Amino acid sequence: MKKIFLIGEIGINHNGSIEIAKNLIKNAKIAGFDAVKFQKRDPFITTPDNIKDKPRSTPWGDTTYFEYKKKIEFKKKDFDQIDKYCKKIKIHWFASPWDLRSNQFLKQYKLKYSKVASAMLTNVKLLEEISKQKKYTFISTGMSTENDIKNAIKIFKRNKCKFMLMHCVSSYPAKDNELNLNYIKTMKKKFKSDVGYSGHEISVSPSLMAACLGAQAIERHITLDRTMWGTDQSASLELNGMKLLSELIRKFEECQGNGVKKYNNLEKKMLKKFKYW
Repeated sequence: MKKIFLIGEIGINHNGSIEIAKNLIKNAKIAGFDAVKFQKRDPFITTPDNIKDKPRSTPWGDTTYFEYKKKIEFKKKDFDQIDKYCKKIKIHWFASPWDLRSNQFLKQYKLKYSKVASAMLTNVKLLEEISKQKKYTFISTGMSTENDIKNAIKIFKRNKCKFMLMHCVSSYPAKDNELNLNYIKTMKKKFKSDVGYSGHEISVSPSLMAACLGAQAIERHITLDRTMWGTDQSASLELNGMKLLSELIRKFEECQGNGVKKYNNLEKKMLKKFKYW
């Protein structure tokens, strides 16, 4: 089997701090993850008008939702540092663009992968632009119907862009009885595509179960401390959780073997010890 691809979703857990972002990248590398992922938005485009002026309490004081979104959004100088640091420690990074301008912005980094966020699955114009780049794309399927998934697949197939569907439940954090992990098997059969899992649960075990059910990539939000301020922190893994997940996934891969019955030399010796006839 192919090695399961482990993605550390940094998202907005950096809270606008490049130093926090770098520490999260470092932790992902230490834990044996294959990549880290960010989100890229233009707040002027992606902030709905009906919540722009909504009050928001933040570590930087009371502000509006729009000003908060601007505060935590990384600029070019920040992504330049991220790109340089990831190359230095040899880990992939990529991002989910939330608008056409952000997708265009990310092109300058010549990233190997792209990502469609669950909330963007029905943004047809954005899907068209992402798929035309022909980068291997992880497509999250939270907050969607099967018809939404089918329509997204059509776009990627039409533009001959390889992809992996990511089973996802967009609750933060998601409860165990909401995860519906068997849908991973359903997706493989129904859509005949690569399938992974993007988890927002608190614990490690459901992600391992997802791998056992056939997930070819596992994406988990990561954090320095789950008590940090931010909406995604409680549904994230700290370094110890990341290490545990990585170790269990690699052990699962090692234990699987090739599915062919083998009568090895150690067993032959053992049989000699017990055989009396």
